[in-house]
Amino acid sequence: MIWLKRSAIAILAALTVLFTLDRIFPPPLERGETVSQLVSDRRGRPLRAIPTPDSYWRFQAHLEDIDPVFIEALLEVEDQRFWRHGGVDWTGMVRAAWTSALAGRVVSGGSTITMQTARLLEPRPRTIPSKLIEMFRAHQIEARLSKEEILELYLTLAPYGGNIEGIRAASWRYFGRSPDRLSDDQIALLIALPQSPEVRRPDLRPQGADAGRRAIVAKLARLGYLDAVRAEEARTSQMPTGAYAFPSDAWHATARAARGISGDVRTSLDARLQAEMEALALARAKEAGRETQIAILVVDIPTRAVRAAVGSASRDIAGGWLDLTAQARSPGSALKPFIYAMAFDDGEASASTRISDLPKRFASYQPDNFDRTFRGDVRVSDALQHSLNVPAVLALDRVGPERFAATLALAGAPPRIYGGADTEFGLALALGGAGLTARELAILYAALGDGGRAKPLVWTADEEADSRARKGYRMMEAESAGEILSILRRAPTPEGRMPGRLTADAPQVAFKTGTSYGFRDAWAAGVSGDHAVIVWVGRADGAPRPGETGRTAALPILFEVADRAAYHLGGDGDAGARLMPERRHEADGALQSFDHSVAEAPHILFPPKGAELWSGEINGAPARPFVLAGRGEGNLRWFINGEPSEVDDAGLPVWQPERAGFYAVSAVDEKGRTSEVRVRVIGIGGS
Repeated sequence: MIWLKRSAIAILAALTVLFTLDRIFPPPLERGETVSQLVSDRRGRPLRAIPTPDSYWRFQAHLEDIDPVFIEALLEVEDQRFWRHGGVDWTGMVRAAWTSALAGRVVSGGSTITMQTARLLEPRPRTIPSKLIEMFRAHQIEARLSKEEILELYLTLAPYGGNIEGIRAASWRYFGRSPDRLSDDQIALLIALPQSPEVRRPDLRPQGADAGRRAIVAKLARLGYLDAVRAEEARTSQMPTGAYAFPSDAWHATARAARGISGDVRTSLDARLQAEMEALALARAKEAGRETQIAILVVDIPTRAVRAAVGSASRDIAGGWLDLTAQARSPGSALKPFIYAMAFDDGEASASTRISDLPKRFASYQPDNFDRTFRGDVRVSDALQHSLNVPAVLALDRVGPERFAATLALAGAPPRIYGGADTEFGLALALGGAGLTARELAILYAALGDGGRAKPLVWTADEEADSRARKGYRMMEAESAGEILSILRRAPTPEGRMPGRLTADAPQVAFKTGTSYGFRDAWAAGVSGDHAVIVWVGRADGAPRPGETGRTAALPILFEVADRAAYHLGGDGDAGARLMPERRHEADGALQSFDHSVAEAPHILFPPKGAELWSGEINGAPARPFVLAGRGEGNLRWFINGEPSEVDDAGLPVWQPERAGFYAVSAVDEKGRTSEVRVRVIGIGGS
């Protein structure tokens, strides 16, 4: 009895010591939380991988995203009783010790997946004391995590050579994709690598990698996991080189979306549109030269989700590492629509109000028009469309510059004054006398397209799901916002672009340009269907670019962006309700609806709607251009994806496609009525 009592006391004391040690020295599970980020677009397409702070590629593993065949094979090789033991497989330990003693060398260490995980959390020399610590840690881990969580932790930390850790990083590096589907040879390599990661790296030591893979294939065959045919295919498959780079697109946008988030991030970006915007910005920046940078934003108005964000045209151009969508620059005339909108709200003006465009001094401030000419009395709509400066300053004088600045700040676009002791906002605010970022302009123009209600931009899919419910800040009345859009969509378009009056089912581009003092910043901002688009062109260091205005440098890019956004992101959605019908005003302040007489739009005879057109060679003869045909009032003008069609020697409109793909063919009559068909061209190499 005394012996039993002493034994019970000893056991109780040992348990107390173990419990105390467990609480004082918990396992360092936090290392598994320090992971790289895989940032994807709204549909899960990878955009960019961001390494850990210590420059390791280590992604969080999730069993549902890993090929279950790999999991099964891994446990067959490494830990057959994983689901049954409590961290230490004592049967396996005895067997490993016995076989090693018979062989006179270490044949198998007997470590379970849980023990290996403990070693990965706390790397130690391979000694007997280290093994005992791993066994203790394994029991601690099993008490804290489920089996699934332990397996995920192991697959997050397992070494795969160099700074590659975890199955997801290894699959990306060696196979160029996620590990959701793996072949037998890939499974064998991914099991073999953690056993001797530096000896078996396929990118540096392909012979060692091949030997390790063959050993695992042989073991899987002995276990009956692979038949002879599959085993032979796995042994002889080509060894990967490890040449795949981790995705590195949307550099600035992904950094913004991932800020403050750990683990993987699904953004609100659209990968295809983002790629086109980056290519467009780079091409136009190279054409401009002189270290020109370009920033682009495309925002989905109903949700305020950022669909594309180009922070710079290239990181190889001066200032390209800066996210220029977040740098405050002078917006030039881009704020004028909001000044007039507030004047409309106050009843001070309407689109047809006559306003003076004559030289005028406001205390010590005397604005001038860009072209140094004055036009006398003009309508507000004309003053806004042609960006006249004096009328805008007159309107701001009535609204009040401080009140206007406060309204912008409440909307999420606080103007900034730099250099000088006077921080009060003056009338120069109408002409770009304070700094705003492209993101803040996007907030304002998205509000213009959403009935005057301003909301913050959202960058992730989770934020987007909640954004529709936000009420936001009403910076102008819906009727005023609609009136401003109606004016802006009738502004003169860039040379060669389709007229602003389009069919009811096509996106309408309501835009405003801006040029800062000294030609330092060229802006174009607008609303196209469901999207707000902001384009900035300039130099990152703020150096002048003489002669480069918002209209010449930024506006053509805005129209290209609007075209591609409509192509990739679809139709108008709610835009039809936001873009109000055209109005005219019989007198100041009298807002009366005006019903237009509706005449028949042009009828496109060729090409027919939805047609597939062959434009390749036929019997060795080169393709002939298509002759466009239709009927309507007067002579029709033809556009292909918004670009004017060519005319042959007989004066007929013709079209010679340069590549396969989808096209929009439009006909415009003399009164601006438009019809459009969409067709597909085939038979040309590439799409």
